[in-house]
Amino acid sequence: MYHDAEVATDAYNAADEKVRKQSKRVAVLTEEDHVVQLRLQRLTAQAGAAARAQYRGGGVPVEVQLMLAGAPGYALDNAAQAVQAQHDTEKLIQALDTAEKSLHTRAADVANELKSLEEIRRQRDAARRDIEERISRARSIEADLKADDKTRLAQLEQRAAADAQNAWLRSGIVKHPSAKASSAGGTAVAYALQQIGKPYVWGAQGPDSFDCSGLTSQAWAAASHPIPRTSQEQWRQLPHVGIEDIRPGDLVIYFDDASHVGMYAGNGSIVHAPRPGRTVTLAPIASMQILGVVRPDA
Repeated sequence: MYHDAEVATDAYNAADEKVRKQSKRVAVLTEEDHVVQLRLQRLTAQAGAAARAQYRGGGVPVEVQLMLAGAPGYALDNAAQAVQAQHDTEKLIQALDTAEKSLHTRAADVANELKSLEEIRRQRDAARRDIEERISRARSIEADLKADDKTRLAQLEQRAAADAQNAWLRSGIVKHPSAKASSAGGTAVAYALQQIGKPYVWGAQGPDSFDCSGLTSQAWAAASHPIPRTSQEQWRQLPHVGIEDIRPGDLVIYFDDASHVGMYAGNGSIVHAPRPGRTVTLAPIASMQILGVVRPDA
């Protein structure tokens, strides 16, 4: 149940990230829509002023003004001004038409983005309910365990983790067990280690609590190297490296669904935020099913 809650947490984090990006997009489009509206208002006012000026001038054609003018020079001046005014009016009408079309397009874009935003929020809320339900059920089962059962369960977990770690170390899979971190990787590891003891909270990215990918993403952000927010996107987007070449700062992705992630700290250990009820801690790298390794600064 805790594992399933973590899967749902990844879905929540992905949706929450989309909500933030979509909200910014809507804000930008709304501002652009406002700017177009103001321009349309200015153009409408200018068009109204031009229409009133033409009305006051009687709308007399250029050739008639030329014939009726007392002096040919003035007539030509009037004609030139009239032609210029006509061109200005045509440009104004074109600008007005363009602004109206742009406004309709912007309004449609805002409506579409808002519709998409609402759908993503529904996905996020569904993931939140799934997380809370699974964690509640898991805690309820734990609460029903007797003290001896809890102690025995903890011992079994530790024994299973130790056995898996020993088998992994005996395999000799790591070519360079003393490999050094890159400069950025060292900064990321230092940040992650400083968080040891802080509680796991789903959806959290610090500074007081973390979920698994919240810890790794913030650690690499501290190294001025932003990475995707979720463990699944970290696995999908970041460069893969062979586990035999692992070095501190690399991210170890766990389970077939890439639902958990920890940061390799060296000496066969990872630092990670395990699950609800636990705190950020060091753990054997092979204590869970390893899917693979990614390197943010490859």
